[in-house]
This record gives sequence, C-alpha cells and structure tokens, in this order.
Amino acid sequence: MSSRSLYLKAVSCNLCEMASGVPEIHFYENELNIRRAIEQFDLQNLDPALNICDLSSLERKLRLWQKLLPRIKPHYAVKCNDDPVVVKFLADLGTGFDCASKNELKLVLGLGVSPERIIFAHPCRPVSHLKYAKEQMVVNGTVDNEYEVYKLHKHYPNSNLIVRFKSAAKEALCPLRDKYGCDAETDAAALLLLAKALDLKVTGTSFHVGSGCSEVEAYDRAIEKAENIFKCGELIGHDMDLMDIGGGFPGTDDALFENIADAVNTSLQLRFPDERVQIIAEPGRFFVETAYTLICKIHAKREVRNKAGKLDTLMYFINAGIFGAFADYFYYPEEVNPELYLEDAETLPKFKSVIWGPSCDSLDKISGEFLLPNLNVGDLLGFRNMGAYKMPIASPFNGFEVPETRFFRKK
Repeated sequence: MSSRSLYLKAVSCNLCEMASGVPEIHFYENELNIRRAIEQFDLQNLDPALNICDLSSLERKLRLWQKLLPRIKPHYAVKCNDDPVVVKFLADLGTGFDCASKNELKLVLGLGVSPERIIFAHPCRPVSHLKYAKEQMVVNGTVDNEYEVYKLHKHYPNSNLIVRFKSAAKEALCPLRDKYGCDAETDAAALLLLAKALDLKVTGTSFHVGSGCSEVEAYDRAIEKAENIFKCGELIGHDMDLMDIGGGFPGTDDALFENIADAVNTSLQLRFPDERVQIIAEPGRFFVETAYTLICKIHAKREVRNKAGKLDTLMYFINAGIFGAFADYFYYPEEVNPELYLEDAETLPKFKSVIWGPSCDSLDKISGEFLLPNLNVGDLLGFRNMGAYKMPIASPFNGFEVPETRFFRKK
C-alpha cells in the first residue's frame, strides 16, 4: 500500500449511532495536510463546498484549556457548532455542555451525556423547553429577570437558579450587553430576594463578556461583580457554590488566550480562593474555530475591463457564500485569506479579484478585494478557521446546498 493510501486510510468510526448512519472518519499521521486531504474526494463532481474537520484539533484545544485553566470545567457552547460528530467527540473527552434550547438538550442527552454535565444557559426559555429540562432532570439554568423567576416558580421550582448579570467587554465580535443579563449593582439583589421569598434555590451566578472577546481585563471586572453577588446571596441565605464565567475565548489566537487565562486565574485566586466554589465556562469558538477548513470550487468567472480594454478585475463565483458557510460574515465581517492549491501559486502574477457567493443576491459577496492569480473554473480555494458560528446558521438560500463535512483524526 502506498504512503498516500496509508496517510488517509478511511475506517469506520463508532463516534455516534445516528439514524443517517455512522460517519466515516479518515485518519492521518503526524499532521493533517489539507492539500493531500482534498485529493481523496472527487470535488469536480461535488456541487456543495466541502468542510474538512480535524477532530484532533478539538483534543489539542482541550489539553491547552486544561493546562492554562485547570480549575475551570469547560461546558462547550453547542450553538457554536452543533454537528453531532463534534458534540459526541467532545462528550467522549469529558467536557460539559452549554445548551440554549430543547433541541440542543435532546442532542446532548441523546449522545449519552448525563444531565449533571449540562447548564441550560438561556435566561428566557419557553415553557415547553423548561418542562423538557424538568423531565430530563437538567437542574442548572440561568435567569436574569423577575418574570423568569416567577416562570420557574410555576413550572420548575426545584431547579437551580443561576443569576446572569451584565458585564460586557469593550472589545468583542458579538457584544451581548443589550439582550441578556441583569444589572449587577441594581437588579441582582432584588432577584436574590425574590427567589428567597418564593423558596427557590439560587446556586450561583453567570456572565458573558461577549463572543470573540479581545479585552483581557473584561473577565476581572466581571469576576469582581460575581464576588459581590455571592456575598449578597450568602447574606440572604442562598447556598451558592457555582460561577459560570461564560465564553468569549479566542479560537485562533493562543497567545491572547494565555493572557486571558492568566488574568482569570489571578482574579479567581483573589476573589474565589475557596475551591468548594465550582467554576465553569462556556467556550465555543475556542474549541471549533480552527478545526474546520472550507474548500470551495470556482464554478464561474468573469473579466471586468476598463474603457481602454485593459483587464481591471477578475470576478470569481464559488459554491459557498454569505447565506451558507460565510453566513456569520454578513453580521460580523472578518478578514479572510483564501488559500490556493496550485503548483507555484506564489510565483504567478496577481490580479485584483472579487469573490462572489453562488446566489443571485448582490449582497452575496465574500468581503474584501483579493490579489489572486488568473484562476480557472474548477480551481479550488481554501478558507481556514471556519468552524465557529457558520454551519448552524447556514441555509440553502436560492436552492444552493450548504457544505458537506468530512472528518479527520490523527492516528
């Protein structure tokens, strides 16, 4: 057998028993080579774009988390990427889970995760979702206003209330200050008192500085607020032993993550030295962002010339766009750098290029202008770091399929 065949020998995987069948996992040695990986598939005859997911990247991320934040138990934010293979892989590694809906609970519980490993981290849940959580004995859930406290008193009085408060980072891709969280100084005490009057248990606090946080100091500000809420809760008579520091951890910048981890550890040692207080977090993009590489095919091109007839811009139309695999870019534009899988690509002359998605919508444009060689229909473009907040919101708008996914793992 050739080395290439050994490199990516496909084997059956028992990660999960899904109705649609068991996904195939392709194994590699040493390091996943994207160029060699895509050679395994007949992309010329594959209409949708293709995600290549490196499951071993999730394992490396968990080791990094455990090294830098040993006290904090990660509860993976399912909304970030709810592919059952990804969720099952993390479940087998022992992570907890942050679920926001009945369907996310069904997914995680259906993969054999015990309810004790789940936090129902949505402050405003429909009654039917609360009833399902009660049936499944998922007791930990967040709350941030008096109406939800009364709802819990009526529909799930034996749940554990975790008071969520606002503490937003100054720099984040997705700020959350406007939608969820009570005011830590003015509202939290009132919720604690109301819960006590209704004989409900408040067991902790939670916050979320915002997805894609780049402000290290944001966590210390929030942990200080949490300390004050703990003190208030203890005075009222609540037995509080859990703090959820939310998400926001970077997926691609390990140096920034290390800085955040240092700040969090220092703050916890100062404000929550008692190890009896359990600390959890809700990382999403931290785990999955770098695990995915999207492979797109050019299915059409167009040359735009100036009045003198000289080539001005090359337009490329690919099989993924902002209604599909790039859906989050419509809301939070990020810089993208397409990779080429051509021989001597770096030495070829470059032209101003625009990349369009496949739909008829004129907004379906991959942000930015690029300098690319004169490519042909059928050539491939790769986009790294595509694992977070993309596939769950991708849609087959205009009838174009969302990407398929192939899974890889180190031997």
